[in-house]
Amino acid sequence: MSQSQAPSPRMLKVGEEVRHALADIFMRGEVHALDMDGVSITVSEVRMSPDLKIATAYIATLGSNKLDTLLPLLNKHYSRAIRHLLSQRLHLKFLPQIRFRADHSFDEAKKIHDLLHQAAIQPIEDDTTS
Repeated sequence: MSQSQAPSPRMLKVGEEVRHALADIFMRGEVHALDMDGVSITVSEVRMSPDLKIATAYIATLGSNKLDTLLPLLNKHYSRAIRHLLSQRLHLKFLPQIRFRADHSFDEAKKIHDLLHQAAIQPIEDDTTS
């Protein structure tokens, strides 16, 4: 499958199931990491590979800038524990490998919101000089 093709309905369905399971795991605090104390993790999207064996989870941290330190921990040290927790929630023929990536869409949306808010406050200047 090339990059330009849309994901299949099965890929979307499995991705959404994995997203819900990951969100539940993080919400309940079932992954115990020292750097995750007090950090709220949001799973915004999970994209599945065409063979459903690799899941790329896009995450963001709310109220913290620890995402750069959390991603290596999740990908290297906690991926096995997270897969085990997923196996208890999902009933799939093959449990996908989970790859965590940073989701910057929240940051981009905030930048756009701030720019629009700033533009709404600034008065419009009249450039016509006669």
